[in-house]
Amino acid sequence: MASMDDLPISVMGSNFKRNSVVAEPVTDEEGSDSPESRVGISHVRSGSTTPRNRQASPTHSPRLGPSRLGSFDQSSGDVHHASSFSGFKLFGFSSNESLHKLKVDRRVKKRAGIVWYRRKRFKGILILILLVGMFFLVNWVMLLRLQEQDDIIQEHDDNEANSNPELPGNVSSPKISVQGKRKAGRRKWPKGNYGRLLALAAHALAEQGENKPEPKDLWQEPVIASSAWKPCADQRNWESSERNNGYIMVTANGGMNQQRVAVCNAVVLARLLNSTLVVPRFMYSSVWKDVSQFSDIYQEEHFINYMTPDIHIVKELPDNLRSLDLEAIGSVVTDADVVKEAKPSFYLKNILPIINKNKVVHFLGFGNRLAFDPLSFELQRLRCRCNFHALRFVPKIQETGALLLQRLRQQESYPGPLDKRLVGPFAKSTMNGNKARSPKASRYLSLHLRFEIDMVAHSLCEFGGGEEERKELEAYRAIHFPALSLLQKTTKLPSPAELRSEGLCPLTPEEAVLMLAALGFKRKTKIFVAGSQIYGGSSRLTALTSLYPNLVTKEKLLSTSELQPFMNFSSQLAALDYIGCTAANAFAMTDSGSQLSSLVSGYRIYYGGGRMPTIRPNKRRLASIFSKNNTIEWRIFEIRVRKAVRQTKHVFTRPKGRSVYRYPRCKECMCWTGT
Repeated sequence: MASMDDLPISVMGSNFKRNSVVAEPVTDEEGSDSPESRVGISHVRSGSTTPRNRQASPTHSPRLGPSRLGSFDQSSGDVHHASSFSGFKLFGFSSNESLHKLKVDRRVKKRAGIVWYRRKRFKGILILILLVGMFFLVNWVMLLRLQEQDDIIQEHDDNEANSNPELPGNVSSPKISVQGKRKAGRRKWPKGNYGRLLALAAHALAEQGENKPEPKDLWQEPVIASSAWKPCADQRNWESSERNNGYIMVTANGGMNQQRVAVCNAVVLARLLNSTLVVPRFMYSSVWKDVSQFSDIYQEEHFINYMTPDIHIVKELPDNLRSLDLEAIGSVVTDADVVKEAKPSFYLKNILPIINKNKVVHFLGFGNRLAFDPLSFELQRLRCRCNFHALRFVPKIQETGALLLQRLRQQESYPGPLDKRLVGPFAKSTMNGNKARSPKASRYLSLHLRFEIDMVAHSLCEFGGGEEERKELEAYRAIHFPALSLLQKTTKLPSPAELRSEGLCPLTPEEAVLMLAALGFKRKTKIFVAGSQIYGGSSRLTALTSLYPNLVTKEKLLSTSELQPFMNFSSQLAALDYIGCTAANAFAMTDSGSQLSSLVSGYRIYYGGGRMPTIRPNKRRLASIFSKNNTIEWRIFEIRVRKAVRQTKHVFTRPKGRSVYRYPRCKECMCWTGT
């Protein structure tokens, strides 16, 4: 007899209908048979004694599911083939219908996700556009308010100036403008390449306010490293020379600072050639137009007495030599006869024979005609001794300089660390008021804005003035620098753009004020500007006074009567600038090649004790930064400018071949006291 498992499905279904109800195995979530299903099947197969009608009754039969092989339709008796068997689910299979339904569900979900993502992305982009628009709108409104506020301040300053016309030196109100009265109304930013950056700088200064502190390194040096160097050029290790080969005369050219360097170089040359130095004279210059002589600027007696242990100095040639025609006997030596920064061997070989023969030699010009290296230790120290100890300004300059410093410090009573060396006894007599000290209230920044027409013309650069500026500077060069003008016509020189990219152009007033703003100086910082004869006139200082209204010059701090003794004497006026810059709490230069900047920074190093910081911009790096003025953001501009300036504030000894007047940290001029 065939077993039940061997029968066809139709037969099985028919037999099931007539004889018994087969219990359907109930599967759990994992697809395996549940214990209840196994119990039901076992009950049917064991031949239960329960009556058949009761087994077939829906009321009394257990809730059994379909069989493993098919489903039974009790109403019609038809057996339908199941496409999805629970037994197949047991082995991990699914029907085509379920797969199709699953795929459809996945497509629907995917499409719904894409639609949702697109909507979210559109909303995000829309929100971002609105935020950017709001940002620019707020900035625009703040800039308008700032400009209107500046107009109110400027109008207030002009009203004060009109109400006090007889007090040009009055510093009770620190807002002093160098450009005079301006028309009422909304101020426009200066036209040129930096209008955008100037507007950003104004916005940054307004946000800085009074609460945000300035960077710590603005008003101080690396104290530990710099304070270890002490002045010691006054120490002598030799005796005065008894031998005298002859006399050296020097007529120095240039301005006050070039002449100062020539004097000290002449002192060294007199010792090198064992000769007597005649007190130097100063050449009249068509550029400076100053007839001042040595005794009009420096204390002649102090100079002679202080240098006597080193060299012999006389005021005039002896009578027997004074009557000689020095040019006829070949004793006149010009700058054309001596190479720039000539070595000592040149003078021993070419000049000493002239002195031995004629007993006198006269140097005309003598600008930078003695090298810094190689030079013996004692001769180099003699150079420093002359510059830092032997040259003192005459009492007339010292007294006015002390008055300038008093007004720069807003009537504060105490002198600065360098005041006594700069203005002598007048540092005490003009500042003997209250003993209370307020260093922050009285501190000021000095800025040497080397932008006079001679520097601008000699640089061969362009500064935004177009064809009119180009013609004006060419005409100036033809008169005052004929050799340079000829060279420009006969030789292909670097273009102005190339010169600027190499850092060979002086900083413009706009570039200088952007540098100060990027460094973090607050809007209320008092700034003393030296070299106020700016090319382009006072209107060129618009950028400075717009961002820093507390900008002053000696002409603003001193009355006309106080300046009268120095009128038409540019070197004496330069001496006042020298005092104002050197005594400042911080000094910023715009052209590292300037003699005034070199001498001021060196003096501050020598006597400052590590408390007199100097800002020396790297013009090549700044030129690269300024070239991106149309696109660079202000925060990035700040970071790059500060990095370019910070790299120049390291304490280091004098590089070989460089000026001891500018870099006095060397064993010849200063003594290292650190460990």
